[in-house]
Amino acid sequence: MKTIVVKLSLALFFIYSLVGFAGCGADFLEPKPLSFFSPNNVFHDAEGFMSVIRACDEKVRSEFYTNGDRSFFADEYIYSDVAVEGLSDQASCIQDIIQKITPSAALNIENCRIGWFWQSAYQRIKYTNVVLSRIDDVELSDEKEKNKIKGMAYFHRAYAYYRLVNLFGDVPFLGQELTEPKVDYASTKRDVILRKMKKDMELAVQWCTDGMDRGDVTKGACLHLLTKINLALGEFDDAISSASALIDGGVYSLMTEPFGSIPEEEGPFLRDLGVVRDDVVSQLHWQENKAIAENKEVLYMAVSREDLTGSRVNTYSMRLCLPWWSRTAANQLYTPDGKRGMSDGADNEFDLVKTFGRGIGRVRGTKYHTQDIWDDANDLRHKKYNWMEMEYMVYNNPDIKEDSPYYGQPLRKFNDDGSVLTSDSINCWYGWPHYKLYTLDPRTPQARGGAADWYIFRLAETYLLRAEAYWWKNQLSEAMSDVNAVRTRAKCLPYTNTAGFNIGTILDERARELFYEEPRRTELTRIAFIFAKTGKEFNGQSYSLNNIGTKNFYFDWVNEKNDFYNKGIKSNSGQFYTLGTWHILWPVPQTTISANTKGIINQNYGYAGYENNIEPLGEIPPEEDN
Repeated sequence: MKTIVVKLSLALFFIYSLVGFAGCGADFLEPKPLSFFSPNNVFHDAEGFMSVIRACDEKVRSEFYTNGDRSFFADEYIYSDVAVEGLSDQASCIQDIIQKITPSAALNIENCRIGWFWQSAYQRIKYTNVVLSRIDDVELSDEKEKNKIKGMAYFHRAYAYYRLVNLFGDVPFLGQELTEPKVDYASTKRDVILRKMKKDMELAVQWCTDGMDRGDVTKGACLHLLTKINLALGEFDDAISSASALIDGGVYSLMTEPFGSIPEEEGPFLRDLGVVRDDVVSQLHWQENKAIAENKEVLYMAVSREDLTGSRVNTYSMRLCLPWWSRTAANQLYTPDGKRGMSDGADNEFDLVKTFGRGIGRVRGTKYHTQDIWDDANDLRHKKYNWMEMEYMVYNNPDIKEDSPYYGQPLRKFNDDGSVLTSDSINCWYGWPHYKLYTLDPRTPQARGGAADWYIFRLAETYLLRAEAYWWKNQLSEAMSDVNAVRTRAKCLPYTNTAGFNIGTILDERARELFYEEPRRTELTRIAFIFAKTGKEFNGQSYSLNNIGTKNFYFDWVNEKNDFYNKGIKSNSGQFYTLGTWHILWPVPQTTISANTKGIINQNYGYAGYENNIEPLGEIPPEEDN
């Protein structure tokens, strides 16, 4: 495969042009007619249509990158089992989800990005509807090229809806290009939308191809998304079939041996210790190896490089996910003799910033993710220096070099008398996957996470999706075999006893393998709906669609595994960490509901406005079935 040379100038032109009818804010579901460009002058060749597909790629990419203190992807984690909002001394940050997540706040709270997911998804839907509505009216010389573009459009639309229905439930369905304002939307049933997306993705699998430029939608990505949709519909045989077509297709394979270049951090700390991260897990996630042709595991990825003019954007992966170990004001880490222990300066003997990065602790790992799931001491993903613990770092503040015996010694959380050596261990003390989050950041001395490619779909997840499908069918040996394929690549011993094998085993493996890749909250909600649809028991509980807002697997799992929510934990800003059963779904932004003056868009259970709901549409009108 070639590495994509991103052509964002034309794609961004379309983003801004389509704003004329895609809209944003309160009226993004009130599209305006096309205005300040003539579509007939643009949509006359393959490149014109592909520029809209590029705009969709850019919107997907924007979830994983940021130039601020909160990425959109972070929200998939802080409302899940594996992380919470860790910047705990700021009242604007959301720990108390029950109090702060409301329909009116979904677009307005500084640190709430729920509305962005809604808005971004519908923008992609509108972009792809333009392609699908117009492309058959244009004579392109290559019919295969036309179908490939249609397949990519189907992928982007299906991926947007997949996220919408697993974050918001029943949502309005748009299947055609909008050429005039519309304010009479209605919600459509979740399964109806998924059924339509399955139909579209079956075409996309036929039309899209492999061997594409990195960053493009591949046939492999389409099979992967189709597998997710099949699972969401509860069609487990079809999920096994689509996953197997990908796993056994001969194009993609798990990377089981080291390949490419060996990670080389900017800082000297690990090198001075003689650490060489030359194992397959480290090299799989090293930024220089993700897009190379030798890597057969990547199905779909976001592309950002330091040398890609006009399309470079930061991951901020270290800033968001690492503890704020370098705090120099409140909540700093102290030495046992009471001195400020840490420095984020670049001119000291132990330059920890360049080696590990400077975090602010926004995606704060839970005990479940940082400790409980690691059941094999040989796991490369939790190997020392692949996975970082605070005790692996040293007190590095040069101001204490001459007057503290602790300078250059390993960090300590507790003093000899048992007292905690920081006033905010939520923000300042937890472990993290260094091998995955470290990205070179040459533009700043306080490395936060620079431009780097990022996995969106990877074959390892396909194995875990197929394992899940087998588990739903009670084919435990087959499910265990697929989990073991991922597990043994990381040098863990395989599971051998199906007696204790269940959905929790698969979720644990997903948490180990796919941290900051999978949309964790989306997948937990998808699984919760399957439990409610099938009635299958887990941990002595069974669920139903009839009362999913008051009893569901999502809440039960997160409430059990997350050691913050509903445990009486109070942040330094005075908020308790809370979560409700109704948070299985996010609130539909109130601005959207209010702008829809001639129709009713339903609100989800637990939020103001739910009492105004009507029966959602049970089918897609023929005129929308594009």
